[in-house]
Formats: sequence, structure tokens, C-alpha cells
Amino acid sequence: MFKTLWQERKKLVEQRLGEELPAEGALDDRLNEAMRYSLLAGGKRLRPIMLMAAADAVGKKGEDFITAACALEMVHVYSLIHDDLPAMDNDDYRRGKLTNHKVYGDDMAILAGDALLTLSFEVLLRQTRVSHAALLTAVRELSVAAGMNGMVGGQAIDIQAEGQKPNLALMQKMHMGKTGAMFRAAIRIGGILAGADKTSLKALTVYAEKFGLAFQITDDILDVTGDEKVLGKPVGSDERNGKATYVTLTSLAQAQKLAENTVAEAKAAIADLGERADFLQDLADYLISRDK
Repeated sequence: MFKTLWQERKKLVEQRLGEELPAEGALDDRLNEAMRYSLLAGGKRLRPIMLMAAADAVGKKGEDFITAACALEMVHVYSLIHDDLPAMDNDDYRRGKLTNHKVYGDDMAILAGDALLTLSFEVLLRQTRVSHAALLTAVRELSVAAGMNGMVGGQAIDIQAEGQKPNLALMQKMHMGKTGAMFRAAIRIGGILAGADKTSLKALTVYAEKFGLAFQITDDILDVTGDEKVLGKPVGSDERNGKATYVTLTSLAQAQKLAENTVAEAKAAIADLGERADFLQDLADYLISRDK
């Protein structure tokens, strides 16, 4: 059931993304092509699926919030395009394909990312079946998560920390912004748009924060143990770039144990939501066994 629902919603997200960014009608065809190249390149579609699952968990139909879910994915894809640039992580492959800048050039890749970020807010404001107050709150959640106190702030810390002596507190602060903020936004926006009460929204928020931490730990583990063909990107890049990870600051075994404990905490946070949160429970378990 878990995998089936994931695949069904993944297809739904990908279909809608293509509709939200059609192949024709843009001011510049080359820019539009670059945007679609990365936006429609596949991937897990984890963040939009989490948004819909959060809505399910508070008694609403997740598919009703597909528009907001697609907006969130646009922000995520923009961040990947920029992360891969030579001035950032300097990666040549993403999801088994050449990165955006390797195909379209650094200049067009920057513009494609910028355009996806701005388009995301236009798309989010198209979301229907929600109150104006809830929609405005969702816009604020996404703005904060994507900005200087979220993903961009975390990336700034990441850049400045390269080559420095590893520091666990600084690394946790970085990942809370760079990785965790968008997971938190996905879950909270899904709950907010679905009308979650304060207790449920608090439970979902704790889940999201623990999930984000567990995701980063397992990501660090995969950078050491993963299969490049499965991941669709090079392994060992963290070590080559001199980045501190949960593996380098502890050990592989300790990082794996920390991931297991954090997943348990995430699941406990939403235990009171019952069967409606089964997908989120299974999603947390997935982190321990994922290979990409």
C-alpha cells in the first residue's frame, strides 16, 4: 500500500508539474526548456508527497492539495540546480543525467533556478479549496523555509564551513536550514491547508523536524555506502569537498544508530494521529532502508 500510494502520487505530481510549466508560451524558449529539463527529470518527489500525506493525516484528501505540492517541488528543484553549480557543489550529474549547467551553461542554469523559485509562489497562490488565511500562512511558511533563515541560510553556512575543523553544533544548524526547513515546510503546509488543529500541527511539526534530521544522517551514510548507479550521482563527494558529516564526526555504526533512534522519535510524535498517518509512519521507516 505504501509503495503503491507513493507511485500513484508521484505520477500525479509529475503530470501536474508538466501542466504548471507547459512547453510552450514562455517569453524565452531556451529558459523554459532549461526549467523543464530539471523540473521533469524525475526523482522521488518526496516533499510534495509529504505535503499530501500530512493533509491525509488530519482527515483531508491529500490530492486536493496537489497545486501547493507542486509549488514546493519547484523550490526544491531550483535549489538542486543552484547546488550543482561550479560555485557550489560543482556536480556533473543529478538523477542520472547531466546537471542543468552542464547542458545549458552556468548563466542559464542560474536563471532557470531563479525562475522556478518565483514561479513556485505563483503556483502556490493557485491552490483552491482553502481559506485565504490558510493560503497566506502557507506562503509565509514556504518563504521562510526557502530563505535566509531556512534553505539558503543553511547553504551559506555549508559554503563557509568547507575545509574547517568539523563542528557538530554548526553542522546541525546548517542541516536544520539546508535540508530540514523544506521538510518542515512540506508537512506544515499540508497540515495548515488541511485545517489541522494546534495539537495535530505541533505533532506534525515534531515529526518533520525528526524526519529531516534522519534524512540527512542517512544521506551522509549513503555518500559513503551508496551505489553511484542507484543514486544517480557520484558518491564520496562530501569527503572530497572537505565537508563534515554525521559519519565523519562519529562513525558509520554510530550514524546508523542515530538514524534509527531519530526515526523512532519521528514515528512516536504522530502516534496519536492513528491510521490516517500510516503513510508518514511508513515513510519514516523507509529512511533506514533507502538506497537513494
